[in-house]
Amino acid sequence: MLVNCVAYQDGKKLADIPKEDIHLYLDRPGCFVWVAFKNATPQELAEMQKQFGLHELAVEDAGHGHQRPKLEEYGDSLFTVVHTVEAVDEELLVGEVSIFAGNNYVLSIRNRTREGFADVRARCEREPHLLRLGPGFVLYALIDTVVDRYFPVLENLEDELDAVERRIFSGAPARENIEGLYQLKQKLMTLKHAAGPLEETAAKLHGGRVPEVCVGTQDYFRDVYDHLVRINQSIDSLREMVTTATSVNLSLITLGENETTKRLAAYAALVAVPTMIAGVYGMNFEYMPELKWTLGYPLSLGAMIGIDGYLFYRFRKAKWL
Repeated sequence: MLVNCVAYQDGKKLADIPKEDIHLYLDRPGCFVWVAFKNATPQELAEMQKQFGLHELAVEDAGHGHQRPKLEEYGDSLFTVVHTVEAVDEELLVGEVSIFAGNNYVLSIRNRTREGFADVRARCEREPHLLRLGPGFVLYALIDTVVDRYFPVLENLEDELDAVERRIFSGAPARENIEGLYQLKQKLMTLKHAAGPLEETAAKLHGGRVPEVCVGTQDYFRDVYDHLVRINQSIDSLREMVTTATSVNLSLITLGENETTKRLAAYAALVAVPTMIAGVYGMNFEYMPELKWTLGYPLSLGAMIGIDGYLFYRFRKAKWL
């Protein structure tokens, strides 16, 4: 589905144009066309390939989707794939944006994404002095917006970790905590798969040999690269904290089991004393000297109570009970 097809010249919007007339604007000096699709069909991709002369391998990747974030050069044009990550109902929805950029065009195709890039276009049109830099600045603006949308997702994951940590130390069921940590680790891995490869892509656009399309915009891509470095470092730190929280949770489970074992051992000792004494005097041997002793019964009870009382005192002092 076509979202927008707009021609720009010297940083200013000329007009919304039909996609059939794109070729009429490509040869104008200082002019470029910005086309945006959502879930483009094979027929639409074929039409854009004809209009812009796109490389068939790049068109094939854009059509199939499910590509790893990457940057590929085909002559004077670039083909970039970035992943969007959106939080939807406590799950992370991963989308894909394929961007073709040449000296006189930008073609963006988004798939499986809810949030569009209308704000990006409005931002670019409000800054004609930057839009005058051409398709390279539009490519930056699109990637920068995708990266900026990672930050709220990362903050939500940090809040989730804080909530799980509070549950761990508040005595919540251990299974629930482990499940929460595992789900959080999966989300972090999803975000890492999107942001990790994109860091390498941004590095190629601001240092060393910069593609012709991006000449003049290196400083902007350096800013994107810095953001990605910070995001990836935060993801790695959160993953380590999740691993630590899992270890702490398992340690607390072990401590709880030890406490239960100590309580059971203490109760067993308290029961064992009267059982032993009663067992001795319950053997009914004929020549046991205490059998006819008048004070035998109360003394036996007193011994049971006294010894158990002493053991109970020691167990409480040792915090076994």
